[in-house]
Amino acid sequence: MIAESLSVVALVAVLVCAVVRPFRLPEAVVAVPAAGVVVAAGAIPWAHVREEAERLGPVIGFLAAVLVLARLCADEGLFRACGAWTARWAAGRPRRLLGAVFALASLITAALSLDATVVLLTPVVFATAARMGVRPRPHVYASAHLSNTASLLLPVSNLTNLLAFTATGLTFTRFALLMTLPWAAAIAVEYVVFRRFFAADLDAPASAEGGSAVEGPVRLPRFAVVTVAATLAGFAVASACGVDPAWAAAAGALVMAVRALLTGRTSAVTLVRAAQPSFLAFVLALGVLVRAVLDNGLGDVLGRVLPDGVAGADGADGVSLAALLGTAAVAAVLANLINNLPAALALVPLAAPAGPGAVLAVLIGVNIGPNLTYTGSLATLLWRRIAHQHEHAVGLREFTLLGLLTTPAALLLATTTLWLSLQLLGTGTGA
Repeated sequence: MIAESLSVVALVAVLVCAVVRPFRLPEAVVAVPAAGVVVAAGAIPWAHVREEAERLGPVIGFLAAVLVLARLCADEGLFRACGAWTARWAAGRPRRLLGAVFALASLITAALSLDATVVLLTPVVFATAARMGVRPRPHVYASAHLSNTASLLLPVSNLTNLLAFTATGLTFTRFALLMTLPWAAAIAVEYVVFRRFFAADLDAPASAEGGSAVEGPVRLPRFAVVTVAATLAGFAVASACGVDPAWAAAAGALVMAVRALLTGRTSAVTLVRAAQPSFLAFVLALGVLVRAVLDNGLGDVLGRVLPDGVAGADGADGVSLAALLGTAAVAAVLANLINNLPAALALVPLAAPAGPGAVLAVLIGVNIGPNLTYTGSLATLLWRRIAHQHEHAVGLREFTLLGLLTTPAALLLATTTLWLSLQLLGTGTGA
């Protein structure tokens, strides 16, 4: 009982501090000591700590490489070019700008992870809306929602995907094929709701101070684009050859880093900061804390909550549509209660025995579900801080209402199309 209580209290304290961030301290300042206390108290055996470190090690390395790659792409001007392109294509029309932001945010989230959309694209969206003289609300909210919803497509699109990728037993390409329909369906739901929800903003004329066009040619940083494309291709090739995709991510980041260092555009210190070592430490500490809570009773509780045919399954992937919908719903609720990252850490091991379909349903829940509340994902919390930095008020009522209109429908349609994809394509794992 003492071990169980200590594990739960430590996890709750870490999650609260991650949301509140007292004195703007990094999440790791609380998470790492909390994990140390739990380990020292014997709430989790050392063998399990080593297992978590071995499981999360490649994921953390992958995340570091992708963060560096995204930062260097921003330094090359990739996101500024995207903003200029959207402004030119929109030609002063807010509805066209919304479509362009949806397309860009979806592609950037899929290829460079949701962190790139929140941290690097959101400021560009603010600047583009100001340049055009249009109301920023629909477009800024789009970057928040799509940083979650559009992260379904690839194993690299979200840290939750990285955590679950190995458990699925799928190749990089098969994962993408199975998630293409759910990804497109969820984005379509968001787009339809956004056009109606923000109709007044989208119909408002541009202010007199705004401009509809971008003067001069838009320079696309070809080196960055080619490197990102080659890295994505490398993910697929590495996975097919049985090589951890982290090596492909590291190669892409290394190519960009060497060029940036040689041209004097960056420094070694800047590269280390881009990898966000404190956040990487937070992920590892959080993994240990979640494992401790699972070992001390949460695993049994979640096993009883998951639908029949998922928890405790014997490896067959014939999971019914009802079971997939139930799994996605449980994952979405848990993500909003304890944040999507610990929710994925808790649910993926329980769903994995039922096969790839159940794990992918978990991902649908923990990726789309956080659009319902501020606390559903760290990305949403970070987006909110960026919005406040740009003096843009984010109302709780508006955020929640928009989430209620989009999240259940997106979950339902994405999970249904996942089931359809499994029927049409199979998993290709031999299960």
